[in-house]
Amino acid sequence: MTSESTTTPQAAAGIPDALDRLLAALELREVDGWGPRGEDDLWRGDSVPGPARRVYGGQVLAQALLACGRTVTDDRLPHSLHAYFLREGSLEAPIDFAVERLRDGRSFSARRTHAIQDGRPILTLTASFQVEQPGYEHAEPAPSDVPAPEDVPSAIETLRSIDHPAARFWSHESAFDLRHVGGSLYLGADPDPTPAQRVWVRARHEIASGDRMLHRALLAFACDQVMLEPVLRQAGRSWLDVGASVPMASLDHTMWFHRDARADEWLLFVQESPGAQGGRGLGLARVYDRAGALVATIAQEGMIRLPA
Repeated sequence: MTSESTTTPQAAAGIPDALDRLLAALELREVDGWGPRGEDDLWRGDSVPGPARRVYGGQVLAQALLACGRTVTDDRLPHSLHAYFLREGSLEAPIDFAVERLRDGRSFSARRTHAIQDGRPILTLTASFQVEQPGYEHAEPAPSDVPAPEDVPSAIETLRSIDHPAARFWSHESAFDLRHVGGSLYLGADPDPTPAQRVWVRARHEIASGDRMLHRALLAFACDQVMLEPVLRQAGRSWLDVGASVPMASLDHTMWFHRDARADEWLLFVQESPGAQGGRGLGLARVYDRAGALVATIAQEGMIRLPA
């Protein structure tokens, strides 16, 4: 499954690594009482450090999906989610997830949750769950000209020797191994700007749990790292530009889950950006497993303030 583990020095020394800390953060705690707006269920979670000194959006997205999933029975799994990122979250305070049970039908269940910190919502998410059912199948095939992940440089190795806070995070503290076909944007812009890219993504080491819901939440966590990169790539910019000169933040996020996929096995993101305007950019992704099956489709719009 994961023969070429990319462990960190902390893991080698017996200290919980980034993936283990993330898995612990995704173990939500049930809180007695009603949600602040009268919601049916209340859950609480902690945060893990991200690439910036604020809560990473993918973490809140994954936790919100899991909170909704805790209220669904009959082994129903999420087939879609729609979320809006409302405010930055603090790493110091826990996040509460107040879940509203909108509907339970014979095949589908709908849930809505607000991620609340210090009394204010930082994310709102609606998700739909479905009983597993057979039916007609069709999918856009995976591209056939993509090199295997073993033949693509890892961001972990590329950034390992660079003495910079962001490089240290992506090489030592990231829970996922990212491998950009044709080169990443960490150290510079694409010399041939294009609104498309392909990225192999996998958790840093094997995950013991076979919880299908957990692996879908981990996919939600991982995808937030790359969804706006096609906008940067087309604009001839890199992650070195993001920050003071190019403010960037996720605004909304949509996912459709088509099939099960394990987060600790290689997944191929086939990405594009159909457009950017008004200080916003749109990123799309089709996600395939290594066998070429389409497992998810994702869309994200973000604030990305590039000069005209």
